[in-house]
Amino acid sequence: MQFELKQKDPKSKARAGVITTDHGTIETPIFMPVGTVASVKGVHQSELKDEINPDIILGNTYHLYLRPKTDILEQAGGLHKFMNWDRNILTDSGGYQVYSLSGRRKINEEGVKFKSHIDGSTHFFTPENVMEIQRSIGADIIMAFDECTPYPCDYNYAKNSMHMTHRWLKRCINHLEKTPLKYDYNQTLFPIVQGSTYTDLRKQSAEFIASVEAEGNAIGGLSVGEPAEEMYAMTDVVCSILPEDKPRYLMGVGTPINILENIALGVDMFDCVMPTRNARNGMLFTAHGTINIKNKKWENDFSPIDDMGITFVDTLYSKAYLRHLFASKELLGKQIASIHNLGFYLWLVREARKHILEGDFAVWKDRMVKQMSKRL
Repeated sequence: MQFELKQKDPKSKARAGVITTDHGTIETPIFMPVGTVASVKGVHQSELKDEINPDIILGNTYHLYLRPKTDILEQAGGLHKFMNWDRNILTDSGGYQVYSLSGRRKINEEGVKFKSHIDGSTHFFTPENVMEIQRSIGADIIMAFDECTPYPCDYNYAKNSMHMTHRWLKRCINHLEKTPLKYDYNQTLFPIVQGSTYTDLRKQSAEFIASVEAEGNAIGGLSVGEPAEEMYAMTDVVCSILPEDKPRYLMGVGTPINILENIALGVDMFDCVMPTRNARNGMLFTAHGTINIKNKKWENDFSPIDDMGITFVDTLYSKAYLRHLFASKELLGKQIASIHNLGFYLWLVREARKHILEGDFAVWKDRMVKQMSKRL
């Protein structure tokens, strides 16, 4: 993997760059649609490619390991071929899912014992077998195994967890070197900075992660319930330490405003289930603010879903029609809303990149944050 820094914004820490892997280029800043189980919920691959057009999507190690299982993915020739996606894929390590299983898992130095949410069967993740699983899945960018701490989190727990995550990283790197590639392209490992919302721990973790000299780095353990101001503070601390010539990935973030504010702090890559999850509940994101399409006020509004026409659904269908689909519980409503929201997120990061290259990102960002804060 290669990363080229193209431009820095003069009035913030925002950057525009290009990541190159064996599956193509990724222009940053980038938002990665979440394809948890080899599917971006409610969106066909053709629509994803032709209308939303992301350079990279995300898959989930925990879910893919449980279903369809790694042997099926290997027989298919890897996740790219299994889901018919010829662009980049990133897989997370399963650390966040293990965190979310709180009552169904036990963590120790060796790894994490957990029960499947599907059938209750018992499994064990270690840094070593998580590397093997991600080799079988075959994503272009793979994540080190880590523990994602909750919020709020006791200082000593956060400290001990952070150090264990660092030890696990060493085991990931050592094992990955012994584990051959399964397909005809390279994979790149990103380690993950932890440390909860404690500045000294975040500094320690960022310094340790930077010392590993990986080709890219991730920031984990945020967007888990902490106030946005604390997220931004921790991101700022970490980005000031992580190397400038490597891409920075903030995991699981977030709202459109979160994304713009973190781009301004130096983050290059984002993912979140919010655009599709909120879409399925009738919430649309637009440059002018958020819309609850279920509200009666849209019942006879025959204007386009979004006057910016970011994707084909924005101009094909009216707000009244989309509201009708939700009121009728038609699956098409969720699909249209999902395409719109994903299209908007990709439009947003591409506009951010354009303004970074033009040198006026900070002014544009402040205007957009104010607009997007409105409820329409």
